[in-house]
Amino acid sequence: MIVAAYQMVAAAGDVPANLAAIESAAERAAARGARVLVAPELATTGYGAGDALRTLAEPVDGPQLARLAASARRLGLAIATGFAERAGDRLHNSAVFLSPQGWSRIHRKRFLYGDYEKALFTPADGLSEPFRFEGATIGMRVCFDVEFPETVRPLALAGADLVLAPTALPASGASDFIARTLVPARAFENALTLIYADHAGRDAAFSYAGQSVIALADGREGARAPADGEALLVAGIDPETAARARAENDYLGELRAAHPPR
Repeated sequence: MIVAAYQMVAAAGDVPANLAAIESAAERAAARGARVLVAPELATTGYGAGDALRTLAEPVDGPQLARLAASARRLGLAIATGFAERAGDRLHNSAVFLSPQGWSRIHRKRFLYGDYEKALFTPADGLSEPFRFEGATIGMRVCFDVEFPETVRPLALAGADLVLAPTALPASGASDFIARTLVPARAFENALTLIYADHAGRDAAFSYAGQSVIALADGREGARAPADGEALLVAGIDPETAARARAENDYLGELRAAHPPR
């Protein structure tokens, strides 16, 4: 399977501009044979939109996702993106997977990062389960979620071979380590591919680390973006890479043997 990650310079609060940018990236990814495109966290609104997120948030069946779902059907590839989800009187920092066949899956961020997110969003009560798409078992997490090994491991134990992670990693003293060491390690320790799609540039609230990556199951980088600027990453993944990684370091097998299901 060919997959893609879109490192985006979003316009905070400008939903039409952001949707157009995601659609353009999807068109370019489809032209290169990608079956899945991953856009960043809160990509439809921009991560740094602040209090405007309260009015820009939409339910799953709102017009933002309807437009992207139509693009997924037209282009014949899945689009996964972060968005601000309104669920009754609650807001969630969510990721959606929009299949070209018309079905979708949602993951609500479990671990909110910092006072900014905690003031706006309600954390998920639990973790979403993996699902099947074109022969792959796929899970979703959002940004800070993947920095906790406990959130990715259940997906791996449930058979996931691909994890999609819309991200808004702020530039900090730790951001290089997170993007260049922690994320590939998370892929390696679980023998799966992790697509980490970040923002780049800055808005009124944040500067972003960029450095989006498609981290392969053996710890190698299938593709890596620079720290600055928009980028479209495309890489091929195959089951043999994960099989070789598990054969050399079968962490999941050892865990199952030590803790068999009851």
